Amino acid sequence: MGNLPETTPNIYALLIGIDGYNPNGLYKDLKGCVRDINLVADYLLKTVKIPSERIFRLTSPNPEVAQTIATKDPEPTYANIVAKFDAITEIAQPGEQVYIHYSGHGGRTTTIYPELKGNDQLDEGIVPIDVGNESGRYLRDVELATLLKRMTDKGLIVTLVLDSCHSGEATRGDDVAIRGTGETDTAPRDSESLVAQRQELIENWHALTDGIPASITPGHWLPQPRDYVLLAACRPSEYAYEYAVSGKERHGALTYWMIDTLTSSPSGLTYKTLHDRVSAKIQSKFPQMPMLVGESDRFVLGVEHGSLQYSVNVLEVIEEEVTEADSLATKKVPKQVRLDAGMENGLSPGYRFAIYAFGTTDFTQKNKQVAIVEIAGVGASDAWADVIEVLRQDKIDQGSQAVMLSAPVELVRGVRLFKKEVGEKDNELPQAIKNQEDTALKAVEAALAGNGWLKLADTQQKGDYQVAVNLKGEYEICTGTPIENLTPALKIDDSDAPQKVVKRLEHLVKYQAIQQLSNQFSDLTSKLEVELLTQPNWRPGMPKKPQPFPDRTNLVVQSGEYAFLRIKNTSSQVLNVAVLDLEPNWAVSRIQLQIPEAIFYPFNPNQEMLIPLEIKLPATWKFSKGAETFKVFATVRPNDFRWLELPSLEQEIHTKSARLIRGDNPLGQLMAAVGADVDTQPEIPSYRATAIFDPSDEWTTKEIQITLTR
Repeated sequence: MGNLPETTPNIYALLIGIDGYNPNGLYKDLKGCVRDINLVADYLLKTVKIPSERIFRLTSPNPEVAQTIATKDPEPTYANIVAKFDAITEIAQPGEQVYIHYSGHGGRTTTIYPELKGNDQLDEGIVPIDVGNESGRYLRDVELATLLKRMTDKGLIVTLVLDSCHSGEATRGDDVAIRGTGETDTAPRDSESLVAQRQELIENWHALTDGIPASITPGHWLPQPRDYVLLAACRPSEYAYEYAVSGKERHGALTYWMIDTLTSSPSGLTYKTLHDRVSAKIQSKFPQMPMLVGESDRFVLGVEHGSLQYSVNVLEVIEEEVTEADSLATKKVPKQVRLDAGMENGLSPGYRFAIYAFGTTDFTQKNKQVAIVEIAGVGASDAWADVIEVLRQDKIDQGSQAVMLSAPVELVRGVRLFKKEVGEKDNELPQAIKNQEDTALKAVEAALAGNGWLKLADTQQKGDYQVAVNLKGEYEICTGTPIENLTPALKIDDSDAPQKVVKRLEHLVKYQAIQQLSNQFSDLTSKLEVELLTQPNWRPGMPKKPQPFPDRTNLVVQSGEYAFLRIKNTSSQVLNVAVLDLEPNWAVSRIQLQIPEAIFYPFNPNQEMLIPLEIKLPATWKFSKGAETFKVFATVRPNDFRWLELPSLEQEIHTKSARLIRGDNPLGQLMAAVGADVDTQPEIPSYRATAIFDPSDEWTTKEIQITLTR
């Protein structure tokens, strides 16, 4: 991989794999964990060129397969795991990297830290080999947080991979197993920690969570990774699978596809690019979505950061064989792709995307486009697209990225170029400006050519937007009247201004398309409760006793004041929730609801959250008030709303104006829904009564509109 250093890298690795457990009543033996560690170690030694003395291994083979997986490694007992963490922290120097990989069971047990989490809450963590002993202990989340904090406090660059789960069930069979247990361990356990004194553990946990009780972040068993990367096998409500890859030896799905991606992919992968392909590979086989949090824009096993541009993940590729006319040879060409976005992201048939070669992170490189696809069928969280043009011979792989090129015809907006009369009124032009008007508007017309979101409206059409020149010699965009809060001003004598006008128009179209996303006829709509509450003069640290606004039809918030967003899932299933903030400066951002930050947040049935928000007008805002919208999405399937984010019109990156106070309309044909190629399947008999899978039942959205004043 080209992003790895040519010299010996300053990386230390701790690899823990547990197949065989001491006898216990909860955790059955596994078969793929030591193989995972061998696979990772082989990659680190041969490809990354890490010296063997910098790789620390703790493994425990399954006795049934020990003959084929010999090991002389120390056993991964609780004491040995803690000791290896301490040893690496001691010898690694600031600026050096630490890579930690755990394959084994994940567990849940009654908390021994009620002062942190509350009574009857859970500790989560990894399960050492000796957990079944009389004095056996878990390496709990509170302890692991301190071990990682010691590393990052020293200036070490840390990557943590957890190929385990924390809610699962018994082994499925010879070919597939789940790395977890469906039970909570309620057995009394030794509360003495080898990691640190109790007070240090508690203080570190508070420092990492900013004092927010763990009970309000169920399932997120580590605090927000601020200074390291965490790649976990699955969401808290899912299972981490190990299986016999290609019918051969068992591996953890996360580990296998991670190493497969690293050894078969181009250079320069960021952790997000790695995660995208691994997720696509795993989701094509299991209902398991790996989670990536922390420094996702950092290069894999590197110290530098790349540009993080959000796009849509290719989940599946269907190919067909074609015969070449000149040679009569056959070859496979891409026919359809399944994208990881759907109705809840605002997609509909007709959208066009460019598919980029896997590993591309800079989407301005048009020469890296492999194919152009057009959305043909849309589900709630995914969409099938037809390949309409192949640009390069590169293979479209799972995990390749798709970037939107244009909207369908019904979303293309018309732009009318409006000329004014000579005069001195606000809607007229001085003669000197009038003399430049025609040239200025023709430059905008030229810049509109080929834009997938905009078209030129003729003189008989009103147009969705009007572009004109004002008496100051600036371009203005109107929707009946000029839109005032478009900054900075674009002077007509600036050679780049026409292109900037078109970019600004495209931005407005996308912003307003997000505003219009709605699915009020979904059965989920009545199951999602959303409201904004007020508590005058509230400040962090004060008791929370918010009340409804006096006038619920006119929510007015003073800039710099606090409000509370209340969200509740009253359905009988887990809903994945994300909140978009449509800001006054035409930016769209996501609001962090919990720690750790995630692309969405699973809400269990009847779970409710009260999120304190400090709401401010943007610092550069020159008006006395502005309109802001909080749009709450709830989906049945996992979904990534990051690609809907937009920067402000002022700059590429803008501070969010609301920040968290820490303290076709069936779901495609059935064959498409399960990922089968309809062309190769036998005909399905027709019945009088047929189940209809309606994606509108799988998502909904609600929004709150407020007025911010100074």
